[in-house]
Amino acid sequence: MLIASKLIPAGTGLAPVLVRRAATVALDWDTRQKSRFDAVDSQGRSIGVFLARGQVVRGGDVLVAEDGSLIAVQAKAQPVLVVTPGAHGSALDLLRAAYHLGNRHVPLEVSAARLQLEPDHVLAEMLRRMGLHVDAAEAAFEPEAGAYGSARAGHDHAAHGHDHDHDHDHDHDHVEHDHDHGHHDAHDHDGHSHS
Repeated sequence: MLIASKLIPAGTGLAPVLVRRAATVALDWDTRQKSRFDAVDSQGRSIGVFLARGQVVRGGDVLVAEDGSLIAVQAKAQPVLVVTPGAHGSALDLLRAAYHLGNRHVPLEVSAARLQLEPDHVLAEMLRRMGLHVDAAEAAFEPEAGAYGSARAGHDHAAHGHDHDHDHDHDHDHVEHDHDHGHHDAHDHDGHSHS
């Protein structure tokens, strides 16, 4: 088995001709969101993929095998629900649907004209009750990054020496917390004249 433990997001920095000549592997979303999985590429090679924990593979990414060979990842068509505005609906209906699905932490692919999600009859019924049109289809599924991409984004930043997202959030919360205490102290003690 050939081991691939490096991922080049969207093949960034690679000559297009190298990506075109690379072996390919078609993977569904369930597989691509895992950091460890086995696959068979277009050349019939068994590939063991071992990526950093939490790293997500997207269609268009390129895996680098231990022998230096490249494997271009394709998002494999899979069953999805395609959600579009109803007969008298608008894009605002899609925004509302995205809001409700987001509250349920549903992996969701978003575009201006439609939403895509994995099949779920309960969610399909909810969306229909909201006046949306819901169709079953077979298509590549690339949900929004959000929680599913945050680990990958952090990994990419760290790989490029820019591990500032986590530190920034932590520092911001800490500063805000200190600010709140300062604000209350100022209000409780300095808001009145106790000279």
